[in-house]
Amino acid sequence: MSLVLCLAVALVGQPMAFTNAHIIPVEGPEIQRGTLLVQDGKILAVGASVAIPKGALVQDCANQVIMPGLICTHSHIGGWGGADRSGPIQPDARIIDALNPRSSGWKRALAGGLTTLNVMPGSGHLLSGQTVYLKLRPDVGTIGEMAYRFADGSPMGGIKMANGTNPQGAPPFPGTRSKAAALVRQKYLEAQKYQRDLEAVAEGGEAPPRDLGLEALVEALEGKRVVHHHTHRADDIVTVLRLSEEFGFRLVLHHVSEAIMVAEEIAEADVPCSVIMIDSPGGKQEAINLSFETGRVLDEHGVKVAYHTDDYITDSRYFFRSAALGIRAGLARETALASLSLHGAEMMDLGGRIGSLAPGKDADFVILSGDPFSIDTRVQQTWVEGNLAFDLAKPSDRLFAEGGFGGSNEVNPYMCCTKNECEGCAQ
Repeated sequence: MSLVLCLAVALVGQPMAFTNAHIIPVEGPEIQRGTLLVQDGKILAVGASVAIPKGALVQDCANQVIMPGLICTHSHIGGWGGADRSGPIQPDARIIDALNPRSSGWKRALAGGLTTLNVMPGSGHLLSGQTVYLKLRPDVGTIGEMAYRFADGSPMGGIKMANGTNPQGAPPFPGTRSKAAALVRQKYLEAQKYQRDLEAVAEGGEAPPRDLGLEALVEALEGKRVVHHHTHRADDIVTVLRLSEEFGFRLVLHHVSEAIMVAEEIAEADVPCSVIMIDSPGGKQEAINLSFETGRVLDEHGVKVAYHTDDYITDSRYFFRSAALGIRAGLARETALASLSLHGAEMMDLGGRIGSLAPGKDADFVILSGDPFSIDTRVQQTWVEGNLAFDLAKPSDRLFAEGGFGGSNEVNPYMCCTKNECEGCAQ
């Protein structure tokens, strides 16, 4: 690790080689004593016999493990903002506008090996707004600079929806499950009409008044945005599948505490699942049947499975543990590794960029002291686009890995307030 400081400030265009590591590419077999070669934020090569270019900076990773940066498909780091209590369906609300760049959660996530997050508004609404896909870049000054982007330059993200007990309440919120589904159905019918009105403009029709919420739902209807849907009970899961089939929006089911009961229906609909794994559902009645076996059973039915933290429900620093509990219940190791990385990337339409170690992909990776699923293993370093974003050997970073005074207070920012480097911000 003696060259870490040099690597952190590598010159533009200078390749970096991480050698003698046990490498877990996720796509492909694990590599003993392998080399990962990166340059300008991208992976150049990975393998057992990679030629190291002249002038490359070299870091010896003997007795360490390198794997892709972890991807959390469901997080609330940085704030629970989104829709307010004025109504149960608010697709115009954008979580990116509510995130706190001074939250210590960003650094804690890096301490857990996470490099990409789907940050969401809460689940107290039928539709609480637009999620945002964030890459935890260490060299940025604003939340916007962390955001992945659609082709048109707008922040990339999905639509957050929920059913079950969370969005129920006093009017205008629904009091029953049937009314909840009816309200959602009515809103998507409005979005379909808005979509037709927009299409008519190309044929000389009059443009409808601009509606930010309906615009977002049209993007879901057209497949640009994925609907990320909080749901627990088996009957609620089936209701979501029914709505997805009716309106044609792409879907990822989240939490799915009773997915085992309807695994065949989920598989038939070809819908992926993002699973939460906790020791106890606490006082949430509809999550009482949550099972460690959910990942295995869904995988056996051919359903793509990822895990998520729901941070702050579970801490991002314990993300590996979620998949380890799945392994305890019979989930294959290869699937467990993908469930923390590639599968999550694919659920966010980012599988071509991140989620595995392959030439051409972003150089997002984590260096571990041992096997990912060993209780003794620690995250040593987290790299994002070839830049060192977390280093356990650095006291100010170690604070966020282990806790202590100043390690969880929001006044300790992950990002500096300006472009200038400010080591004191993390002290």
